[in-house]
Amino acid sequence: MGAASTNPRPPGRPRSGVTAEVFAATLATVDELGYARATVDRIAAAAGVAKTTVYRRWPSKGALIVDCLLDAFGPMPLDGPTRAGMLTAAVHWIAEKIGEPGVGDAFAGVFSDAVSDPSLREILSTRLQDPYRLALQEALGEPEHRVLFFIDTVVGTLLHRMGMTGVPMVDADVDALVEMVVAYFDTPGSGGGRPPS
Repeated sequence: MGAASTNPRPPGRPRSGVTAEVFAATLATVDELGYARATVDRIAAAAGVAKTTVYRRWPSKGALIVDCLLDAFGPMPLDGPTRAGMLTAAVHWIAEKIGEPGVGDAFAGVFSDAVSDPSLREILSTRLQDPYRLALQEALGEPEHRVLFFIDTVVGTLLHRMGMTGVPMVDADVDALVEMVVAYFDTPGSGGGRPPS
């Protein structure tokens, strides 16, 4: 991954037309059928490609979902003038992305699968979480453990709400989450300094 304000995608080949079709079909299929029923067969059929075409690019459904999520999320907005502004923008951006059709369900599903699949957990951690974690560490000047706490708190809360209610968190609750996160990062942490807000 590049710098915090540029591109959170890991290096690789540019997105091809087939890749774009598969990603769109993946989110549409997850949105329509749910994560568990969105099989590679169904995703391939929705994309109008052979199942072997999908498997040539992604060795598993989990790997496909992770790359699809990277594409759906894109760069994190971390160019605010203050720490509080950056944190606020980041939380609202994560909430907005998780609320997009198919994204929250795909994220929750691959996360759940990773709990009992160490190889998928490694893909999820290194390809999806690490680029954003590193960008946040650089932008905020915070140590890894505090940035992981931010990710756990924000993403975990948003996915939990969606999993329990079937709908994204409402704006008022996202604002309350922002207040909690900003208050935490305004409190001096252990394990490293941070620039003033």
